[in-house]
Amino acid sequence: METLLASSSVRLRALLPRSCSRRVPTVRKRTLRHTHPRRNMSASADAAAVTAGVPAPSPPGSGRDNPHGGDVVVQYVVLRRDLIDTWPLGSVVTQGCHASVAAVWSSRHHPDVLAYCSDHNLDSMHKVTLEVKGETQLRSLSDKLKTEGIDHKLWVEQPEDFPTCLATRPYPKSQVASFFRKLKLCK
Repeated sequence: METLLASSSVRLRALLPRSCSRRVPTVRKRTLRHTHPRRNMSASADAAAVTAGVPAPSPPGSGRDNPHGGDVVVQYVVLRRDLIDTWPLGSVVTQGCHASVAAVWSSRHHPDVLAYCSDHNLDSMHKVTLEVKGETQLRSLSDKLKTEGIDHKLWVEQPEDFPTCLATRPYPKSQVASFFRKLKLCK
């Protein structure tokens, strides 16, 4: 992707108040090439990176980017079946998204979360979406996770104070899969 910096500078100046426009440097018609290392790197690009002294990115789930070796890092999202059957689908999905983002953000400095959100893993994240029957089962699961020290976010819709779903922070699958074995995949 090529970006013409001069036009970006002009657009930036147009958005700033006049008192600030003098501080924005003018860039002369130079172009920059932006490459994204995680998207479809060819063998020649990998070879060029190694030749330049930069190690080639390892595949997702391999030991180098994953602090737990080959154990895949996964995030579990649990939705309520009673809401899936009565609410619009988009509303239920939105609740799951809220819980997922909140769980990741609240643990953003944890090594598992950093591995999960790394450039090399962004296109291959693993999530498992499960369902429980209703509020009682969701609260029970949340209490069990809290007792066992599993970081998660129970999403409570406000101002109704109504729990809709929960999401764990990303964990190595072997550490948390046992808590979710009895739940059904959300379909």
